Amino acid sequence: MAKNTICVWYDKDAEAAARFYAETFPDSAVGRVHHSPGDYPSGKKGDVLMVEFTVAGVACVGLNGGPTPKHSEAFSFQISTETQEETDRYWNAIVGNGGTENVCGWCRDKWGIFWQITPRVLMEAMSAGGDEARRAFEAMMNMGKIDVAAIEAARRG
Repeated sequence: MAKNTICVWYDKDAEAAARFYAETFPDSAVGRVHHSPGDYPSGKKGDVLMVEFTVAGVACVGLNGGPTPKHSEAFSFQISTETQEETDRYWNAIVGNGGTENVCGWCRDKWGIFWQITPRVLMEAMSAGGDEARRAFEAMMNMGKIDVAAIEAARRG
């Protein structure tokens, strides 16, 4: 287990979520699955309690902790993409697997976890600052899934 690991709370489907992420994102995998040694408030002895996994190289632990607390945009995975095809692939995988669309490149998976599917061109525009950043930002504010061509056009003015 990594020294610093993100712990993501799930109601009861941490293993299913981890397997979906491993199938969807490169450099992702499911590690050890830990079963509860005894009964606990939202489960029984032998239930999957924790799952070690990585998402795009980031070490995580999924904890089946029950229906509360609920997730918010205060925590999200941000996945950087190179092309519209890659952006579409990740966005469509999350939304098409019971997730929901949101604005400005955000979506939510069926387990309630928020994702930012963010093309590199958008981050480059924001880093450029000035009018280029303003135009790209204004274009992004009108999008759900990010349109790479529209961001590139906005950057050029």
